[in-house]
Amino acid sequence: MLRIYFLQQWFQLSDPGAEEALYDSASMRKFVGIELGEEVIPDETTILNFRHLLEEHELTKRFFDKTNELLEVTQA
Repeated sequence: MLRIYFLQQWFQLSDPGAEEALYDSASMRKFVGIELGEEVIPDETTILNFRHLLEEHELTKRFFDKTNELLEVTQA
């Protein structure tokens, strides 16, 4: 679910747009770790609930700050 959230931010996807993108894009499914036909793609409500949970606990900024920190370390 966190990877779906990152895709939403990187590609400016709405919750329904994220669900649709996962059905349409094999590369996005691969990044998220979903094998079509073997796992269920989360619906837009599940994606919305997860996003709200992150926002409610103010985790979004912390995740992106940590990700940026890790990317800076690997580039150095």
